Amino acid sequence: MAELSCEVLVVGAGPTGLMLANWLTRLGVQVIVADGKDGPTIESRALVVQARSLEIYDQLGIGDQVLEAAHRAEALSPGFGARSFGRIPLGPLGGTVTPFPYIEVLEQSRNEEILYENLQKLGGEVLWESPVTAVVQTEDGVEAKVGNHTVRARFCVGCDGANSIVRKARRIDFEGVTNPHRFFVLDATGAAGLQPDAINVRPYRDDFLLAFPMRGEGSWRLIGLVRDEDGDGTLDEEDARARMRRTFGVTYGRSRWFATYRVHHRVAAAFRDGPFLLAGDAAHVHSPVGGQGMNTGLQDAHNLAFKLADVLRGTRKDGWLDRYEAERRPVARKLVATTDRVFGAVTSNRMPLRVLRRIAVPLVAPVAVRALPGSSGGSRLFQYVSQIRIHYRLDPGASTGRRRDPVVGRRLPWADGNHAALRAACWQIHAYGGVTAADAPDLGVPVHIFAPAPATVLRPGLFYLVRPDGFVAARAEPAEADTLFRHAMAR
Repeated sequence: MAELSCEVLVVGAGPTGLMLANWLTRLGVQVIVADGKDGPTIESRALVVQARSLEIYDQLGIGDQVLEAAHRAEALSPGFGARSFGRIPLGPLGGTVTPFPYIEVLEQSRNEEILYENLQKLGGEVLWESPVTAVVQTEDGVEAKVGNHTVRARFCVGCDGANSIVRKARRIDFEGVTNPHRFFVLDATGAAGLQPDAINVRPYRDDFLLAFPMRGEGSWRLIGLVRDEDGDGTLDEEDARARMRRTFGVTYGRSRWFATYRVHHRVAAAFRDGPFLLAGDAAHVHSPVGGQGMNTGLQDAHNLAFKLADVLRGTRKDGWLDRYEAERRPVARKLVATTDRVFGAVTSNRMPLRVLRRIAVPLVAPVAVRALPGSSGGSRLFQYVSQIRIHYRLDPGASTGRRRDPVVGRRLPWADGNHAALRAACWQIHAYGGVTAADAPDLGVPVHIFAPAPATVLRPGLFYLVRPDGFVAARAEPAEADTLFRHAMAR
């Protein structure tokens, strides 16, 4: 049995674990990634890459590679049963707030392949076929049984899914509920009856269908309720096929993958327990409504990587890692609560909700198709779904009743080329007109002076302190910037 050591042991080489390993390796942290599988996932599984995740891929330097592999969903197509009410183009909704104003469809397996290949280019590797079977805390950090190895690390991050061995070993509750229905997920070829290159959303009286366009003519991911249509006592693909044809007018030739599952809405009671941390599905699971599950895990990893690197480099004390839970757990709780409510409203068999769906959806959806593309409400909805509007409370002492700052605690607003500066992955100061670099405080970080950005909430005459993860930590006028920024960097 070999003994190995590292600074961070990452348990699980799914999208979350691989994203974390990529960033940690790039930041100079010694990482061991362990997984019981023999390689990246083969099944397509999670499918949607949202705008915020694409920004993170771009910051990592592989955004173009992800876009090349993905299939673009250019619109949202609401409907009811077999009826489609048209298309809501996504480009106009997000075109002013992100360089990636669409929803990109890229299956989990390809995300994993791209991340794994990039990790290897960075000099990292994965211990495949090496399941983690035990983890314990030691005086120096963590000791784990990894396949035939013993691994000692300063920190251990459980990115090992809903049945996380790390979470269970630390006896962290996984709080929430399980939806009573059973659902199917199906990757179909030769599908018909759907709006092309659009995410089709089709509720019905006691049913619903989600359809995501995939790469390849007539290739679609189909998700819906599955019931025993033929009375043979099993829930299989033919039950799903018959229901889709009869209720939604959707047909297909054959399937590449079919599975049934129950939807869970759960959040771990803690994201940190000493040297142990949780990310991705190990920390939170929820319904596929909105296509945000994999994305939330990718963003967990991005947030956590910088904090771990800060502590391991000695620029922050150990307590800095508590900020990971303080920032990311509220995001997970809100997402789980929101998708739980939406999913419950869509799938409930209660008569009032069935009647409401039958009456309201055919009335509201056609109006939304016409109104949303040119409205601020449509842009706001895109920002919520794409996870661009996520907000962190960066000042723990701030009043909870105070109105949220439009910039501080949020990801840096996009103003054409300003996000390119984030690829340096370091603290930096930005300004958007009205000041010069000579006015900026000398904090030993890069200073970027951009043209005014009147279409954004970035204002001339101010300096903005931007964290390595792209979130704005503070803003100040030149006279106050030195004091305020030093405080923000130490917070």
